[in-house]
Amino acid sequence: MDPATFDFFYDLASPYSYLASTQLRGISDRTGARARLYPITLGGVRKAIGNHVPPPQQLAYMAQDTARWAQRYGVPMQIPKAFPVSTILPLRASIAAGREGNGERAMHALFHTYWADGDDISDPALVEQSLGAAGLDGRRLVAMAQQQDVKDELRKNTDLALARGVFGVPTLFVGERSFWGNDRLEFVESALGHARL
Repeated sequence: MDPATFDFFYDLASPYSYLASTQLRGISDRTGARARLYPITLGGVRKAIGNHVPPPQQLAYMAQDTARWAQRYGVPMQIPKAFPVSTILPLRASIAAGREGNGERAMHALFHTYWADGDDISDPALVEQSLGAAGLDGRRLVAMAQQQDVKDELRKNTDLALARGVFGVPTLFVGERSFWGNDRLEFVESALGHARL
């Protein structure tokens, strides 16, 4: 186990992934461990394990629960105008950015556009704009998202998540210990502290 890193599996479609992403920097600052980002398709995970979209009652609860967490973290949050949407394109663009060392910046920009601003990140023009506002070349990254090797990497990330037992996002790993959910970040940080002893 490398105590200097931990793994963060996420989908931009997930409100709890967004909430957890806002806390990664704090975890890194306090523990010295760096997050390794793995964009995956939650739909692909659900299809593979036979889990379906949550029922309306759960979605209604989720809206209230995520608002509470956003208030606790002091971050903006709203249910987007278009929800759910396909996040395949922005996830691929995040992978393309990650190849240039900008995966974290792309992830935060796209999460903010969707979950803080409430805008539809399935729109290529909006993905370009969001990445551009973060100081990245949005047009080039959206073009790179169409490359086969980038598409393959998103599929490989999703396959890796399934192989490691991921059934939902966010899922974080410290070594091979998994922690599912935004409400498990305290345990992630504790495990990182113990790993460094």
